Amino acid sequence: MKLSKVVVWVVSAFALAAVANIAFVTWPALNSKSQDPRNKKVGLYTYYRYGIDPRSIVLDLWSLSPEAAMVDVDRVLFDTAEAFKDREYSEIFLAYRGEARFILDGKYFKKLGEERKWQNPVYTIRTLTENVKQTDGGSAFSTWTGGLLGVMNKQMEDHSDFHRQWYLKDL
Repeated sequence: MKLSKVVVWVVSAFALAAVANIAFVTWPALNSKSQDPRNKKVGLYTYYRYGIDPRSIVLDLWSLSPEAAMVDVDRVLFDTAEAFKDREYSEIFLAYRGEARFILDGKYFKKLGEERKWQNPVYTIRTLTENVKQTDGGSAFSTWTGGLLGVMNKQMEDHSDFHRQWYLKDL
């Protein structure tokens, strides 16, 4: 009798975690993504880290259509940030098929969402990688200084490398 109660509690806990993920994280992200038909090219799913940690979420890229470009992934990332602009997270994990590849600070992710409607997307794309961390917490890319054209060139190289390391190398 005691074992059956334990099983019921364990199953109930997993069910509650699944419902919380769907209601509070997955559904708002999918709803935001569905607002732009171009986003259908990108299969990005959002959930709490470990399925239960409300302080951090995972943006998990599972599929891309053959026509998808890096800018499509960027747009879905920024649209997701906008969907969560009123929430506080400590970290946002960028994953590919369940494997965390990078981390964004929660404050930066919130800023992306708050600025989504008015910020120049080219500026956001250029400066994104300066805010990307490796999964061990170290900086993944450099912050560049110097002349405008040289800095922009390096930022766009980093942006391409970011996408390569996140998912392109595994396609």
